[in-house]
Amino acid sequence: MPSSLRDAYAARGVSRPWSHQVEAAEAAFSGESVVVATGTASGKSLAYQLPTLTTLLSDQRATALYLSPTKALAADQLRGLIDLGEGIRPALFDGDTVDTEREWVRAHSRLVLTNPDMLHRGILPRHEAWASFFRRLRYVVVDECHSYRGVFGSHVAHVLRRLRRICARYRSSPVFVCASATVSDPGASAFSLVGLPVRAVTDDGSPRGATTFALWEPPVSPLVGERGVPTRRSATAEAADLLADLVAEGARTLAFVRSRRGAEAVALGAKRALAEAVPELVEQVAAYRAGYLADDRRELENALRSGALLGLASTNALELGVDMTGLDAVVLTGYPGRIASLWQQAGRAGRGSRDALAVLVARDDPLDSYLVHHPSAVFGRPVEATVLDPSNPYVLGPQLACAAAELPLTEADLPLFGGDAARYALDGLVAAGVLRRRPAGWYWTSRGRPDADLRGTGGEPVSIVEASTGRLLGTVDAGSAPSSVHTGAVHLHRGETFVVEELNLDDLVALVRPAEPDWYTQSQDVTDLAVVSVEDRIDADGVQLCFGTVDVTNQVVSFQRKRILSGEVIDEQPLDLPPQQLRTRAVWYTFDDAVLAAADLDLPDVGGAAHAAEHAAIGLLPLVASCDRWDIGGLSTASHQDTGLATVFVYDGHPGGAGFAERGFDAAVEWLTATRDAIAACECATGCPSCVYSPKCGNGNDPLDKAGAVRLLTAVVDRVRRAAPRQSTFGLQVGGSHPR
Repeated sequence: MPSSLRDAYAARGVSRPWSHQVEAAEAAFSGESVVVATGTASGKSLAYQLPTLTTLLSDQRATALYLSPTKALAADQLRGLIDLGEGIRPALFDGDTVDTEREWVRAHSRLVLTNPDMLHRGILPRHEAWASFFRRLRYVVVDECHSYRGVFGSHVAHVLRRLRRICARYRSSPVFVCASATVSDPGASAFSLVGLPVRAVTDDGSPRGATTFALWEPPVSPLVGERGVPTRRSATAEAADLLADLVAEGARTLAFVRSRRGAEAVALGAKRALAEAVPELVEQVAAYRAGYLADDRRELENALRSGALLGLASTNALELGVDMTGLDAVVLTGYPGRIASLWQQAGRAGRGSRDALAVLVARDDPLDSYLVHHPSAVFGRPVEATVLDPSNPYVLGPQLACAAAELPLTEADLPLFGGDAARYALDGLVAAGVLRRRPAGWYWTSRGRPDADLRGTGGEPVSIVEASTGRLLGTVDAGSAPSSVHTGAVHLHRGETFVVEELNLDDLVALVRPAEPDWYTQSQDVTDLAVVSVEDRIDADGVQLCFGTVDVTNQVVSFQRKRILSGEVIDEQPLDLPPQQLRTRAVWYTFDDAVLAAADLDLPDVGGAAHAAEHAAIGLLPLVASCDRWDIGGLSTASHQDTGLATVFVYDGHPGGAGFAERGFDAAVEWLTATRDAIAACECATGCPSCVYSPKCGNGNDPLDKAGAVRLLTAVVDRVRRAAPRQSTFGLQVGGSHPR
């Protein structure tokens, strides 16, 4: 590498690279696509910077493209690239880049930092304007590639294939350099993502300080929750106290929280605790989440990095790669859904050789309760594989339309997009009038530009606006708006509390007013499900375990107001919102009268036992699939119209499916056994949020039969185990590749 670049790294304290950085950099420099999958803070950025910057400095015409899943990470990487070489001109190109700067980036930057959404919406459709950049493109860096999973990952896989196709149009063939947290079989995961053979570098040569890791279960509260059941003190309140205690001790701490509202609540709770004990530190704590305006996010990132802030409560927006060197502790407010994410979040503290503290605070949730009582499921468990399915027709169809609008599709393009699956999808697009088939290929026919919702969020975002001032507070996904910012909902923003006055889905705006209620809101919904097709089935002596396609109809019909401290229900108010339709994939099992007899269940008890088993199964599916319980839904019934039997369904909450239900089918014995064990081990008498109560139940958690669920799951698991004794556990196969 050039001596000027070597000197620049030495000035930053990097005199010699670690062994995994050398291996990855040399592979990429020699023209081999590579994925480096090593621990948090192991210097993966250097592995791509060495070959990329060396090439850009030696060839003044070469260009490179950097992709990250978040704006924060791209901005952080840009800071690290400044002053590493003249003439490279690294620059951001994302939704926060103003029009005048975008023109400069296209014309002058040789290292463009962006994200898959902008590549999809703003660069590939206008590839003619980027022709010079693509013609000279030598490297494509895909950072934090393990985050591209499920529906989002499936879309990104096609965006990268469209990128490769555009590059070929301009006679370039860039090397892909992927960086990933430790995942199972990173080479296979990266191959599924980029569609090219990828060399995996996994031997981590970097040093690491010791981490003390605590599994923390909040105590049982003297207060009772819904229907009088016992509850534990909330993980949010416990994390707020821990954050305040750590800040009071001078420890720079990052608290990860599952939701945007939760992040605001943890920061607010910590501020209140500090106001009583150490009031001068109140302003040393803040919240950070997606949906904030760009200037606010950058200000908070810089404040934590510089030490102006001691404590920050964040959603997973800060999980990925952002350099927060010097943090002393991390508090995880609930299991993040994946072992890979758990280690990624815990690794934010103690970067380099510093020792660190990580605390996992269990929510009142079946999976969290199971993990804190079974530490081997955390520390002795292999990291998950990345699950994505590019053949999902709800992904493939829109992506092919986008590709055809960029350049007409030809027969030679079909292998790039999935071969027979792509041909089938093209036939559907032609029949729908979206594409026109000509001898030379498939052409885009519609006016305007096609689009695809990469994140499966339900289209354009809903703006949250303060009614009295017109101040834009942020945005929320349109798909989740009916359940999160409906009329009457409580909305938190940077420590301020608002109540939604009106949700207008036509204009995509939610009007809010400032308020300080002592309650929060939780939406209630009703769900109907129809079986479309069965793709795989195991017959097990009165139990049928099935995987297939279903149609789900869901409608938010009301919301409850609940006391913040106790969870006590104050009242329930109706809502008039349109139903939402979803065709997706599901795993389900049916059981006949003989199974009910073996489980000692009478007909009146079936509904409660199945309902309890469904709730717990949803909570435990993330144990075997790389998902969050909010990515999936469920339905149970004593007699389903399509199966004719008592049935429990668990389905993916994304159009076309995301691979989660399929993983549940493949690891059903392990999944349902853990579900049964978690319910049986819970200390409550008749059910609670740690076992069978669900925070998103549309039926008010009624009826539920905890003991009946244990007996039912025992009968089901025994039969499925005998029928499928070799069923995989924690399977490593990438979703979508099963020969069904």
